Amino acid sequence: MDADVIIVGAGPTGLMLANELRTAGVRPLLLERQQRLRETPRANGLGGRILELLHYRGMLADLHAASTDPHPVPRFPFGNVHLDFSGLADPPMRAVQIPQPRVERLLEERAGELGATIRRGHEVVGVRQDEEGVYVEVRCADGTYGATARYLVACDGSRSRVRDMVGIPFPGSTCSEVNRLGQVKPAEGAGWRDDGDLDVPGLGRLRAGFTRTDNGVVGFGWLTSEVLLISTTETTETTETTEDKGTTYDDDVPMTLAELQDSIRRVLGVDLPLREPLRLSRYQYQDRQAERYREGRVLLAGDAAHQFPATGVALNAGMLDAVNLAWKLAAEVHGWAPPGLLDTYHSERHAAGARTLLHTRAQAALRRGHDPAAEALRELFKELCGDEAPLRRIGTLVAGGDIRHPSPDADEHALTGAFAPDLALDTGHGASSVAELMQPARPVFLDLADRPELRTIVEGWAQVDIHRADTDDRPADALLIRPDAHVAWAAPVGASSDSLLPTLRRALTAWFGDPRTSEEPHHQPATGRVPATPTQ
Repeated sequence: MDADVIIVGAGPTGLMLANELRTAGVRPLLLERQQRLRETPRANGLGGRILELLHYRGMLADLHAASTDPHPVPRFPFGNVHLDFSGLADPPMRAVQIPQPRVERLLEERAGELGATIRRGHEVVGVRQDEEGVYVEVRCADGTYGATARYLVACDGSRSRVRDMVGIPFPGSTCSEVNRLGQVKPAEGAGWRDDGDLDVPGLGRLRAGFTRTDNGVVGFGWLTSEVLLISTTETTETTETTEDKGTTYDDDVPMTLAELQDSIRRVLGVDLPLREPLRLSRYQYQDRQAERYREGRVLLAGDAAHQFPATGVALNAGMLDAVNLAWKLAAEVHGWAPPGLLDTYHSERHAAGARTLLHTRAQAALRRGHDPAAEALRELFKELCGDEAPLRRIGTLVAGGDIRHPSPDADEHALTGAFAPDLALDTGHGASSVAELMQPARPVFLDLADRPELRTIVEGWAQVDIHRADTDDRPADALLIRPDAHVAWAAPVGASSDSLLPTLRRALTAWFGDPRTSEEPHHQPATGRVPATPTQ
């Protein structure tokens, strides 16, 4: 085999997958048809659960350092209604402003440091698979060659050639709106006001936020004191279908400032003087989800698996796909995966994608319509989100913070299946945190109540790192945490050993296979295995 896993597509999803696989001791080969990194940003930042996960991998500080605004005011559009979390001390949705090319560059540099093989200008033109592995035919400047691996992951976008070659349907619709987005400076003649609005010649006051006319929508807000983020939405004649992809508009042909200004003129009826574009892009929403994320040894992730009819979620969802999938592929490669583990990638991430489709479809419904009923719906939604409880509910939904994976046990702890909280820990040799323990991307058993009988059980699974620590207001006596930072099992505070030992064994076997008392040396984490002693 030329690699353990072939990854097709070197966008953020493919690069994140390569990072996770290398961290887990797996050999990925990443093939990308583009000769170089794209400079046109298809996304302007990261937000929600993926930021917590990147913190757990020790990567968030680098993203902050490369960000144009690492801590923006927590205000986010939801179907042309702005959600304002700035009044909350602990907003459920946060973001980091960083253009997608910078994210890709950081991920590619880290993947290279970890030893991942990345080939640019190499296009996959054929795929076949059998019980032993996957074979791909690759075209590059020097000709055509073949490569083999145990698995292949298609991260090659909404028009995924791999998905089509293995016959996975991608049903849904192409939305009728064409969207244009720019980061620009207002030129002389379009003055900004102290309240954040604009004075536009021939129009007067243009309020920050969204302005709707019979010809479309213009939205804007200030990224900095001098830079506008401005967008337009116009309806085309494209017909929505269930199977055909229809006519799509994207930024394969770079957008110009003149195109953005023409669109603004069509919507507002006047010119808006602009200059010095920092980012320009166009896109058309799609509402699609692959029927399945796995076909034998071929799996889908990112835009190849789902397309959402709203901004701000696709990049985050794709990178979370990669994190969920990587440790399960690593378990298969290293030989400790229990039966059916790889199938849980589809069941978990397809459900998460459906949840994201739910709120992005709701956003599409909110932004459409010009009649009084549509306006009333937007006003009522905006009024509801002025109250903290519904605002938090929507924010958690958009962030992906409400995802909870099913557990084999019916009598499960409230944390089971949820993202592990970043508890501050006292390990007896300096303060630590759950985030620090998760950096090696390995399973972790965290004993928070000095339960040696539980640690003794876990010692049978060498692939699980054992840690003993104390924390204030512990939510459980012990946590079994998957490499993707989701809780596989939790011990209620004070629960008896008789009730805990059978469920702990079931969880260990269900997620990490049969007991293993040793591992190959190169599969060990850099931090090593913590001995299960009561003194730690």
